[in-house]
Amino acid sequence: MSLTLYGAALSPFVRKVRLCLAEKGLDYQLENVDPFNPPDWYADLNPLRRIPALRDGDVTLADSSVICHYLEDRDPQATPLCGGSALARARISWLEKYADYEVAPLATFTVFRNRVLKPLMGKPCDESAVEGALQERLPQHFDYLEGCLGDAGYFVDDRFSLADIAVACQLVNMRHGGESLDAGRWPRLAAHFERMLQRPALQAVLEGEGRIIDKIRARIAQAPA
Repeated sequence: MSLTLYGAALSPFVRKVRLCLAEKGLDYQLENVDPFNPPDWYADLNPLRRIPALRDGDVTLADSSVICHYLEDRDPQATPLCGGSALARARISWLEKYADYEVAPLATFTVFRNRVLKPLMGKPCDESAVEGALQERLPQHFDYLEGCLGDAGYFVDDRFSLADIAVACQLVNMRHGGESLDAGRWPRLAAHFERMLQRPALQAVLEGEGRIIDKIRARIAQAPA
């Protein structure tokens, strides 16, 4: 059965699914859906009209976490990403949710949205909101993730998993917004992110995203002041 992923390339949640697909070696087609103005037919895939959604033959699914766990169960032998024990699966699910629900509102929906999306749409960047996220709110989450890593290279059982993908996807959007981790303050988390950036699957995705970001910055630079 052919796999079709619906969404926008710069979404961290679409990126999460793309990385799961790539790490598992599953072929798929990406069909662009504007998250701010999805077509009417998209409601049949997700009545909430949020991205991403997945079509697998006659099966349709929405929500990045649901999709990733479906892919794990669909092809469990292809680079397992969700843990080999009940405890590992629980810890991976927790960290995935932590990235999606705690880090995303700040790294993506505050830093990235204000620094990239708002200027693209001709709206002013709320720099005070960005600074508040960077200085007051994100540090506590980075402290927690730093502690979760400990001396390990990956978050759960020192094995690459969906937890690593989910965290890295939010940090990518923060980087697209012009910010990076303070390696002096969070050396383990910064090293983990650099390790993730070296993975071929993420490098391939970021190659395409980089071209999109360059076009966005060019359009912003050309916009009247």
